[in-house]
Amino acid sequence: MRLKILLSAYACEPDKGSEPGVGWNFARHMAERHEVWVLTRSNNHQAIEDELTRNPVPGLHFIYHDLPAWARFWKRGQKGVQLYYYLWQLTAIPVVRQMHREMKFDLVQHVTFVKYWAPSALAFLDEVPFIWGPVGGGESAPLPFWPSFGLRGIIYETLRSLARRLGELDPFVRRTARRATLALATTPETASRLRRMGVQQVKIFAQLGLSEEELTLLSALPNSSHNTIVFLSLGRLLHWKGFHLGIMAFAKSGLSDAQYWILGDGPERRRLERLAKQLGVTDRVHFFGQLPRTAALELLGQCHALIHPSLHDSGGWACMEALAAGRPVICLDLGGPAVQVADETGFKVAARNPDQTVAELAEIIRQLGTSNDLWRQMGNHARQQVQQNCCWPNKVKVLSKLYRAR
Repeated sequence: MRLKILLSAYACEPDKGSEPGVGWNFARHMAERHEVWVLTRSNNHQAIEDELTRNPVPGLHFIYHDLPAWARFWKRGQKGVQLYYYLWQLTAIPVVRQMHREMKFDLVQHVTFVKYWAPSALAFLDEVPFIWGPVGGGESAPLPFWPSFGLRGIIYETLRSLARRLGELDPFVRRTARRATLALATTPETASRLRRMGVQQVKIFAQLGLSEEELTLLSALPNSSHNTIVFLSLGRLLHWKGFHLGIMAFAKSGLSDAQYWILGDGPERRRLERLAKQLGVTDRVHFFGQLPRTAALELLGQCHALIHPSLHDSGGWACMEALAAGRPVICLDLGGPAVQVADETGFKVAARNPDQTVAELAEIIRQLGTSNDLWRQMGNHARQQVQQNCCWPNKVKVLSKLYRAR
């Protein structure tokens, strides 16, 4: 039986990554099994309608909502986006109530933003099962790592922790937690916070997924033809991404003929370049800056393994893509990457303090750098795991079973 489902997806846009991609793929593939209505922002209208004109999706309907122009003149790009998102949820309450009166939904689900410490308009529909998530954001960088962030990083972490705590105390967020029939948490850390807020049923469910086209593209990347081992990190160069740990571990590994490629840009780049110089590895650590996706995938195809030492990450897109490409992942045993990486597909390092973490990362880098069979074997397991767990049709199939159990 096809259910009538209402999704809240503030971020939802075709052919995009990150949260807009989560919203679009969630809705697109859920409509293959159910009749789906999606509440999203009005500025997503053109991209969505253009895509549906080219590729119609039966059973998929969109409703567009935004604050009136006079109430959003102050929002410019990403500036003010968190406050705007909060207001968008509250002003959407009468919209979803009216929709439910007309359509009589069987179930409603909040999809994006993937953020547990903000309210959802769907929590104000009292008479229908409400699934909250996937939501994340409950991850925190362990305190022993804070001194390595510098003053700016410490201020960021302090403000983030304060904002998150205030969100947990917000009466609208508390109502969202109480109303959730089921919460889908992206990580165990978020799951713990949701339970403390009063959510009765919580399940770990990653928000990340790949389309069949993306899986085909990534799995087709050949094994590296480099004679020397190449490690790669990919992402914005931010303090909490832990690239400094990767550089220190690479230097400590003692692999004189290996290379470490860092793709991405951000405020930490100069500090990371100075660190590589101080450690005497500038000839083997290469910064490529921000690259187009095609160029980044080409370099991914030339590497042997991904180093992803993020200290608080709800997802880990780079990890998922590397695994799909058959590259083992070296990550910390924290957040989303730790959920994705299994013993057969990579390594998870405990993050107790910087010295211990760097030492264990260095040993793993050394191990992979001296064993061709190991990274190949892990890479084959990685491809199989992603095909099974991260393909959007398979993820939606799992969710559909949860729907029927409500």
